[in-house]
Amino acid sequence: MKRYDKLIFVSGSDTSTSPMAEAILQSKYLLEDILIDSKGLVVLFPEPINPKAEAVLASNGLSMKDHTSEPFGKEDFDDRTLILTMDYAQKERILKDFEGAKNLYTLTEYIREDGDVQDPYGGTLSDYGQCFEQLMEWINRLVVVLNEEELML
Repeated sequence: MKRYDKLIFVSGSDTSTSPMAEAILQSKYLLEDILIDSKGLVVLFPEPINPKAEAVLASNGLSMKDHTSEPFGKEDFDDRTLILTMDYAQKERILKDFEGAKNLYTLTEYIREDGDVQDPYGGTLSDYGQCFEQLMEWINRLVVVLNEEELML
C-alpha cells in the first residue's frame, strides 16, 4: 500500500521553482503512481510559468508551457498528500496560516539535506539554470527516499 496519493510542491507564486520541481519529478520513475502538482502561497490571478523557467526546462527536455499557477489552500491537506515547500519560510507561513497542517516539510528537510531552494525570480537565465540543477539533484534524492518508503510499507 502506498503512503501518499498526491505530492504538492509549494512556492511563493507557483511560476518558477515549484513548477520546475513538478516537471522534474514527473520525468522520474516512482515505484507507485502519485499525482504531482504545484501551488503557490501568493497567487492573486492565474499566471503561466516564468519564461526563463520554461526555457531552462525546455533545454533539458521538459516543459510546463501549459502550466497555470494555482493558490495553495486548506483543501490541499489530507492524510494522503505530501506537501513540500521550497524553503523554510514558506513552511512556517503554512503552519501559521493553516491550523492542523500535516505531511508538511521543506523539500530539503524531507530528503535530509540542508538549505533552501533559492528562487531565481528577477535573475538571469543562468540563475534559473543553477536553480534547475539544484532541484534536479534534490529531486533525484527525493525519488530515492519515496521509493525506499514504498519498499518499507
